[in-house]
Amino acid sequence: MILANAFCLFFFLGTGADPAVSAKSNHCLDAAKACNLNDNCKKLRSSYISICNREISPTERCNRRKCHKALRQFFDRVPSEYTYRMLFCSCQDQACAERRRQTILPSCSYEDKEKPNCLELRSLCRTDHLCRSRLADFHANCRASYQTLTSCPTDNYQACLGSYAGMIGFDITPNYVDSSPTGIVVSPWCSCRGSGNMEEECEKFLKDFTENPCLRNAIQAFGNGTDVNLSPKNPPFQATQAPRIDKTPSLPDDLSDSTSLGTSVISTCTSVQEQGLKANNSKELSMCFTELTTNIIPGSKRVIKPNSGPRRARPSAALTAASFLMLKLAL
Repeated sequence: MILANAFCLFFFLGTGADPAVSAKSNHCLDAAKACNLNDNCKKLRSSYISICNREISPTERCNRRKCHKALRQFFDRVPSEYTYRMLFCSCQDQACAERRRQTILPSCSYEDKEKPNCLELRSLCRTDHLCRSRLADFHANCRASYQTLTSCPTDNYQACLGSYAGMIGFDITPNYVDSSPTGIVVSPWCSCRGSGNMEEECEKFLKDFTENPCLRNAIQAFGNGTDVNLSPKNPPFQATQAPRIDKTPSLPDDLSDSTSLGTSVISTCTSVQEQGLKANNSKELSMCFTELTTNIIPGSKRVIKPNSGPRRARPSAALTAASFLMLKLAL
């Protein structure tokens, strides 16, 4: 038994050549080696491996409670860049997938002599405030959503993976059910046998793990390195394009788009018309009567607008003063 435990420790720490690794790359082995290069990761990993492999008696393979505590410390205190690589590494062969399944030492932390009912396991989890909180996080962040591209709420793979890892180290600890390199199926160690009239609810709870497209896609995407651009928390927002409006050429500040004369000229010509004055040979009064005549000719395209540019009123002011002076002299 001592030799078996020593070999297991050697296998998990990755201190030697893995006999299953040949020409193919074993990403899970690479993840173990990367952990060994980090002092904190190596220390806490060695600790949980040692505790979870320590046999207490011929009938009790390990101290399950201590094993769970050591696992929680590892996943809570070691950066996810190390823990995720070990837990969600992609595999091309069965040897790699088995190493991935053995990451949490399932013989102590996961498996038991018999599978309890899943609803009983859930009720046991809910009696512990931390386990209850972790389970609630999992349901919130890994809930299958058919309104998003990734089947995850807000397309957030990282939140789902973090919630999954957060449940490791409790009685409801999930793990890979087999060593298949392609079909990823995870589940707590439980079944729905003996659920009675609660069987439908039990199956629904179990399928949140075994048939969860969000969780499955998140694990596959991390292993394949395709979740880089999906970890941002919010989906991209496309603003509605405003309708294009063709701009008309802007006019100088001293001009308006009117073709009429200034306001002063119109006021002057209107005063002349109202007073019934006759036109004489002055240029100023001729301009007044020309504008007035043009304004009343039927079919004329020229229109006098009351709101005209201010600068054209300035020269007309002098003309207006001169015209009044000539009218006064004429009278």
